[in-house]
Amino acid sequence: MKTIYALVLLFVFNFGFSQKKFSKNDVIKFQKKLNTEFADSKTSPLMAKDLKTFKGLEFYPISETFFVNATLVKAKGGKVIEMKESGKYTSKYTKYGTLNFKINGKAFKLAVYQNLELIVQEKYKNYLFLPFSDLTTGKQSYIGGRYIDLQIPKGNTIAIDFNQAYNPYCAYNYEYSCPLVPLENDLKIEIRAGVKDFH
Repeated sequence: MKTIYALVLLFVFNFGFSQKKFSKNDVIKFQKKLNTEFADSKTSPLMAKDLKTFKGLEFYPISETFFVNATLVKAKGGKVIEMKESGKYTSKYTKYGTLNFKINGKAFKLAVYQNLELIVQEKYKNYLFLPFSDLTTGKQSYIGGRYIDLQIPKGNTIAIDFNQAYNPYCAYNYEYSCPLVPLENDLKIEIRAGVKDFH
């Protein structure tokens, strides 16, 4: 069984996640790199039959509405969370904190996590994992929810660009096992940004 950790390859593609201003060029760059990875047989999570006909992922139109500057409230205690995966496995995380933000004037919050296996590696020590689901989930976007990669900010503000939301690899290939989105990260809004469902 392949594991979700192949997904952290996407982490190096997100150059703009600590910026405070929206950048359409960063989103375009993200989309191009993602499509390049998926089209390359050496890095693609696609099944062989899908790779043969792959012409590009489908994205929602880029929208500044879904770029937000969130306030980070750090969690206390460092309790270990056993996050269930789509396969029979579980992975261990700690809740790093809560991100509070507004979209179209309405307040929302999401929990952000650290993977205990990744943070011991130097290049991922500041990596934050943001899984979420929303009212497009299971309709226009993947039924298992989507992910965003972030980094620990220097202050208490962190930019979230939902235009850079991507699907877990298990959306493309059943051989992968992916963390399931916790219930606390289900947003009661349509996040019409980022990658759409495959097929």
